[in-house]
Amino acid sequence: MHFSDDSLARGVAPAGPGTLHARTVTGGLRVRPRPGLTICFGRGEEPDVDPGVGVDDLRVSRRHGELTYRRRQWWLTNTGQQLLRLPRGRMVHSSSEPVPLAPGYTPLFVKGSGYREHLVELYVTGHDDPGLVSRRRADTMAPDRWPLAEDERLLLLVVLGQRYLLYEEEPRPLSYGRAAEQLGYLCPGAGWSERKIEYRIEAVRRRLHGTGFPYPLMHDTSAGRPSDNSLLHNLLKGLVESTTLVPPDLDLMEED
Repeated sequence: MHFSDDSLARGVAPAGPGTLHARTVTGGLRVRPRPGLTICFGRGEEPDVDPGVGVDDLRVSRRHGELTYRRRQWWLTNTGQQLLRLPRGRMVHSSSEPVPLAPGYTPLFVKGSGYREHLVELYVTGHDDPGLVSRRRADTMAPDRWPLAEDERLLLLVVLGQRYLLYEEEPRPLSYGRAAEQLGYLCPGAGWSERKIEYRIEAVRRRLHGTGFPYPLMHDTSAGRPSDNSLLHNLLKGLVESTTLVPPDLDLMEED
């Protein structure tokens, strides 16, 4: 995320701790923290709203959200009719309590017409943070990929995760019963039963749990007991999003 000097329309000093950077497709701004300061974004016109977001979308409210600095933090409030979406699927409604922004980068999505979502990029400078630094010439960091044994890869790929690898909308894993049928055809004599598949999947979840995997893989007894199907969905989703599993891996079905 880059902010040119002419995009800083509000005449602000260099970034320091708590400095808020905000950018949309129509422009950006950078403001230093000041108790009680409120920044508004939405479809409306300056000076009431800055930055503008979804300016051609009538589903976006003219004043859709506010960012207010108080208690040494920036707080996000939804003042529009449509939902705001934060990372990890967190939704913010106009009746929701204000949400504090953590230092660093936060993408914010404003729901618009149809499938449209309008992005507001937010960045709050931390105390030990030099601010936004260009890294155009730096080497690209590879995704975090997770180790899988070959039979685990075949099991997760072929049987349970093929719909995820086809990048279907809202994919769900195959049932253990269907998985056993397919593995019986692909690997005759290997003795893949529903119980054996369930045991191996649980072993993978236990191994990857606590390693920085992006989604829950084990039951959280304090928050109720999610279904094993939900945990399997989390496992497959994380493996595909990290490119641990990729579409060419489906060729393993043909090789076997």
